Amino acid sequence: MIPCFFHPDQLAFKPVYEWAFGEKIDHPETTARAENILAALKARPELFEMRAPKAQPLSALRDAHNYNLLTLYNTARQLPEDETFYPSVFPRDPKTKGDPTTLRQAGCFCFDSGTPLNNRTFDAAAWSAACAYEGARLLKKGEHPVVYALSRPPGHHATKDHFGGYSYFNNSGIAARYLRRAGRVAVLDIDFHHGNGTQSMFYRDDKVLTISIHGDPGEFYPFYCGFPNETGSGRGEGYNLNFPLPTKITFEEWMQTLEQDALPAIENFAPDYLIVAAGFDTYRLDPIGDFEFFTADYTTLGARIAELGYPTLVVQEGGYYTPDLGANVAALLEGTSRLYNF
Repeated sequence: MIPCFFHPDQLAFKPVYEWAFGEKIDHPETTARAENILAALKARPELFEMRAPKAQPLSALRDAHNYNLLTLYNTARQLPEDETFYPSVFPRDPKTKGDPTTLRQAGCFCFDSGTPLNNRTFDAAAWSAACAYEGARLLKKGEHPVVYALSRPPGHHATKDHFGGYSYFNNSGIAARYLRRAGRVAVLDIDFHHGNGTQSMFYRDDKVLTISIHGDPGEFYPFYCGFPNETGSGRGEGYNLNFPLPTKITFEEWMQTLEQDALPAIENFAPDYLIVAAGFDTYRLDPIGDFEFFTADYTTLGARIAELGYPTLVVQEGGYYTPDLGANVAALLEGTSRLYNF
């Protein structure tokens, strides 16, 4: 069976709306996402084993993120139960450091207005990160070839110093930093949106290969990075690869980039561990993605990833068409299991 980590406190955080291009819209990152995934996994007890993660050590969060972020989230714990704070002022003066004990200065630590704070943010985000951390610990033991972290809220947009893109802690990055101590790590980000936070964390690192296949950042979030000329710097030069793709592409067209570019790079790097930052906003009905994947395509993709033969941690990222999200996640994980006696 595939161990799957989730903690019920991840459902306590319930953002209601966000500001997008000046408009107030329903927030896509709802608890229904995780609930739909949970239902799909629990319906297959012969394949998926649900586990609750242990609380990760504070050092794991501090190793990946500036302590100011933790302080800010802790400050948000003091908000009344029915109050949500949205950063709206984002200073550009580098001398403005910001006070994380004052929520009015939260824009110093954030890069968009769609990622709110309330008194449940810290707990939900910390348990989300704990799922990835615990999954990495289990993978390192070598007892399971594939482990799944149902990390919600997602994480691949969070940088060391800033939150945004519905991301508070970089779950995949925290797992990669843990596994990095034991060997080389490749992070394959298959979310529709570029994993800017993960890229920034390992941009100078030659022990972590980061690869992102995503929609054109000239048109889609995060807009300011995710272009092919971003290849790493210093010792990390050549260890960051971005493959932005045009809209409306089919799974078969997407797979050409995976087969011709991403997988050869991973195999050449020869990692000891593979982390898949698994976003499902590539699905054809997703409201904020624009690729043309079908549910069966995720099974094919999971099987192809498993063929690489690396111990693999699958970390949940995006995916916002809630009715089919659980089926899509289960399809990917089922695909990874086909080479093993699950």
